[in-house]
Formats: sequence, structure tokens, C-alpha cells
Amino acid sequence: MTANIITITREFGSGGRTIGRLVAAKLGYDFYDWNLVEKIAAQSGFAKEFIEQNGEEQDRFMTMLASSSFSFNLNEQLFEAQTKVILDLAKKGHCVIVGRCADFLLRNEPGVLSCFIWADEESRKKRILTEYGERDESIDKRLRDKDKRRKAHYQYFTGRKWGKAFYYDVCLDTSCLPIESCADTIVALAQDCTGAVRHTNED
Repeated sequence: MTANIITITREFGSGGRTIGRLVAAKLGYDFYDWNLVEKIAAQSGFAKEFIEQNGEEQDRFMTMLASSSFSFNLNEQLFEAQTKVILDLAKKGHCVIVGRCADFLLRNEPGVLSCFIWADEESRKKRILTEYGERDESIDKRLRDKDKRRKAHYQYFTGRKWGKAFYYDVCLDTSCLPIESCADTIVALAQDCTGAVRHTNED
């Protein structure tokens, strides 16, 4: 049985988005990443810029106001809209979804292959500079802040600690594994997937 849905959770700068795109192309699946923003905007009524800033990351302002009903409603409404879009896509199947807590949202769905992509810090820094270029902000701060916001968002909405290996079917380190090889590995695993629901002790 081939996995109907593949979720890609990734560290910033690990190449997870590129791997997801390659996997989708190799399997002939739809690929969802930034193109989810428009779907979520239509579902929620939020501006695309707001979704881009808060759809995967918990910024400092929203964290500071987490106890207020205003902030809670904004966070919850956006997450609910994202959830609905992702669940609707899952019903259609044959897709690769990057980020946005899709691994958690689809944890009880059959036919899902859940992947985590990571890399050591130096490899991630090189990739960030290659893909996104130099900025006024130091590469160390960019990496640290992005990771911090992404982890905070994930934990806030899932109650899980982000990046724990036992939540995933496969974890790949792009520090030592080529991007293309990682994509080929995921495709091979997807084609040999049992389709069973993955359970953890914390579910």
C-alpha cells in the first residue's frame, strides 16, 4: 500500500521544503506549502501577511498576549482555519503537506507517512545563506529566532515537544544525507507503507 499523505516537519534550513517538493513530484502528488496560505485566508478571513507570520510560528507579541481573549481568539481562529483546510486536503489524499502541525492533525488518519527533516547547525546556516541570502540580522540570530518561534507554535497547539523522534515514522539528517537521496528514501517508504495509524504513548 502506498501512503496517501506525506507530512514533512522540518528544522529551518534543513531542506525539508525542497525534499517535500521532490517527493510530491516523484509520486505525482499535490504539494502544499506556501500555497496553503491562500486557502487558509479564504477560510479564515485573515490577511495573507498575517497567516504567513503566524501560521507556523508563535511570535513574541502573540506569546506575551496568550492569556488575553483577543490573542487567544486570533490564534485559535487561525489554527482552526488551518486545521479545516488540512483535513479537507487529507480527504482528497495524494498530497505532501509541509509544516503547519499537519503531522499532529493527521496523526489518527490511516495511510499517512510522517517525516521529520533535520540537520546540524553549520549545515543549516550554509543552506539558509544559499537559499535566502545575507541580511542585516546575523545568521545565528535568524536561525535561533526562527527555531524558537516554530517550536513555541507547535507546542502551544499540539502539547507536544517539537522534533521528538518517536512522533515520526522517519527522521532524516540532511547534514550527511543528500537531499535527493532523502526524497528517494521517503518515496520508497511511502510505496511500502502499511497504512496503519501510528500511535504514541502521549496520544
